[in-house]
Amino acid sequence: MAEFSTLEQAQAEGGELRVDVLIAGAGPCGLMLANELGLRNVPCLVVDPKATTAFNPQANATQARTMEHFRRIGIARQIRALGLPGDHPTDIAYFTRFARHELARLRLPTAAQATEQIKSLAGSWSAAELPHRVSQKYVEAVLREHAEQRTGRRIGFGWRLQSFDDTGDEVVSQVAPAAGGPAVTVRARYLVGADGARSAVRGALGIEMGGATGLQRQFMGGKMFAIYLRAPAFYERYPHDIAWMYVSVNHERRVFMASVDGRGEFAFHAAVHPHETPEDWTHADARRIFAEASGMDIDFEVLSTGVWIAGHSLVAERYQRGRVFIAGDAAHLFTPTGGLGYNTAVGDAVNLGWKLAAVVKGQAHASLLDSYEQERRPIGLRNTAYAREFADSVGLFEVTPELEAEGATGDALRAQACEVLGAHVRREFNIPGVTFGERVDASPTVFGDPARVPPDQANAYHPSTQPGGRLPHRWLEGERSLYDLLGFEWTVLAPAHAGAEATRLAEAGRAARLDVAVLLLKAEEAGDLLDEGLLLVRPDQVIAWRGADVPENAAALWARVART
Repeated sequence: MAEFSTLEQAQAEGGELRVDVLIAGAGPCGLMLANELGLRNVPCLVVDPKATTAFNPQANATQARTMEHFRRIGIARQIRALGLPGDHPTDIAYFTRFARHELARLRLPTAAQATEQIKSLAGSWSAAELPHRVSQKYVEAVLREHAEQRTGRRIGFGWRLQSFDDTGDEVVSQVAPAAGGPAVTVRARYLVGADGARSAVRGALGIEMGGATGLQRQFMGGKMFAIYLRAPAFYERYPHDIAWMYVSVNHERRVFMASVDGRGEFAFHAAVHPHETPEDWTHADARRIFAEASGMDIDFEVLSTGVWIAGHSLVAERYQRGRVFIAGDAAHLFTPTGGLGYNTAVGDAVNLGWKLAAVVKGQAHASLLDSYEQERRPIGLRNTAYAREFADSVGLFEVTPELEAEGATGDALRAQACEVLGAHVRREFNIPGVTFGERVDASPTVFGDPARVPPDQANAYHPSTQPGGRLPHRWLEGERSLYDLLGFEWTVLAPAHAGAEATRLAEAGRAARLDVAVLLLKAEEAGDLLDEGLLLVRPDQVIAWRGADVPENAAALWARVART
């Protein structure tokens, strides 16, 4: 049977498509995976029944580690130029209502300030990038642009994965137009279901979700009503310092609202009371809900509305069956405190991408793919637990009408709220430990030592060269990021005096057909980074091995870390 390069050609001629990887889902996870594979020249196809990338803002915060990955694939600067203007504050602020009492605020740098400040930060925030407040809709558009360039293939929007069969040698899928029409057979070596919370791939595999759901809280537990709105008049009537995230804390309506463009577009999310039916709400109800949260009577345009559920803390029991994987929201569901769902999804794509490429190219045994679940599922459990803690921290704070009362009683309650919310905002939004502290110590592909694993704390990151974690970052000569000097695949990082040993280790990897770079640092550049010897850094910037001397059988080392 004839094979074709596009779904449309195959459908018209009754032929088939053949790729190495078929990806179901064109959200951040699926698009990031396409970028990872495209950069490695692995033929892949992404399909999604949606017409195009997201219209609604969806996720609103790109964490620093995700920005480091965007830097690694060459799109961080483009992403940082989107969303809020460069001089727009990125504060998180809490109010009884937006136009009334301010209760707490965490002041954070603007996008322009972040680019400069990051070069002087140390300790927990020693990084190549700081977080960026940008809506997912903008991120998806950039990821799509580069995925299409790097794969040489248009994203298959408007096409749905209808069914698939894992034969043991390949995955044979039926992909059909979402609007109806004949299906196309797509033959792939692997299938990845990045198809969201209601994942058809996960369902077909019979994989159950475990954890907690249906948690009820005054806020961030139960139904939420979302409004994507345009209200430039907000800035004219709003009496406080501009922020990025506005949180309304009153007995009538608990809300968070993120600025989308810094010019008048906002993503507004309101907690729904148990007796209310937001599915029936109209645009007039949207205006009523906005007034309850803001204390303002202003005109605005409703761009869209929707209902979603907060209170999930769910992780799939498996991330893989045979030649089929799940990732992103298909593998884990979060309450979106901390912004961890989208960022964890990007991490899934990064981890799976280099491993799929190595196996497809014949550089690694298929057993390398087993480490995807072994590494990412514990991180899914970790991150959903952190998100639940953050949701409890803010959502279980009980609010009564007296919080808005004038006089001594109201003043005392607002002072208490200031203390509680001031502690909470730092707990949820100053999270270098969550961001940089993901580890894969239990993976059989790293030389871990459980006795030397640094503590896992949300609000403090402990840089460590103990294998299993992110390579600690350095700014070299004040301007050059260490990460920019790493190879795109494997890197042997060593002191300048250990060049011969570093080369011997790299040559052993190259003999196994791996792409291995050598990076030698002078003592003044390395600081204490190389105190314990050489470091072997994976394509995802995770340290796989360290040692003062290269083992005599260096090939055995590579066989473990890369499954050569």
